[in-house]
Amino acid sequence: MIFTETPLPGAFVIDPERIADDRGFFARTYCAREFEAHGLSTRIAQTNLSYNPRRGTLRGMHFQKAPFAEAKLVRCTRGGIHDVIIDLRAGSPTYKAHFGASLDAENRRMLYVPEGFAHGFLTLADDTEVSYQISQFYNPEHAGGVRWNDPAFAIAWPEAVRVIAERDRTYADFHG
Repeated sequence: MIFTETPLPGAFVIDPERIADDRGFFARTYCAREFEAHGLSTRIAQTNLSYNPRRGTLRGMHFQKAPFAEAKLVRCTRGGIHDVIIDLRAGSPTYKAHFGASLDAENRRMLYVPEGFAHGFLTLADDTEVSYQISQFYNPEHAGGVRWNDPAFAIAWPEAVRVIAERDRTYADFHG
């Protein structure tokens, strides 16, 4: 795997390193030793699958508060997404900064989201599937979010949002 740290410390874009032959290719998408060597969480409590039938579907920006803060490893297995993270770690030099990456079934790229970050994505194709491994079990009492278009973060989404949950659309302005 090829680990490229983003401008937000602790967050990585991870590309599979392909070993190809006449059958196609083989690539690892997770290795506890390599994740550990980069200082990343190796715990996997659950794996989630998100299916989105319509292009322009926005899910996010979600996080879990301590003590259930979660790290995520996100991969788009069908279609494509613009994946975005926001650093919400108080005291971080990149506090309130965001980073976005294109993940799709063609590039097979992954995004590692550290604890203390909000995460969300916008689908760029119909029939998009996203798989993510999470370091903590979901705990609804500790679930939180920030609004996808909050001026505190000024995220420039690449396309119009056409489908969004009421909860995600109506988070209050961020005052952190």
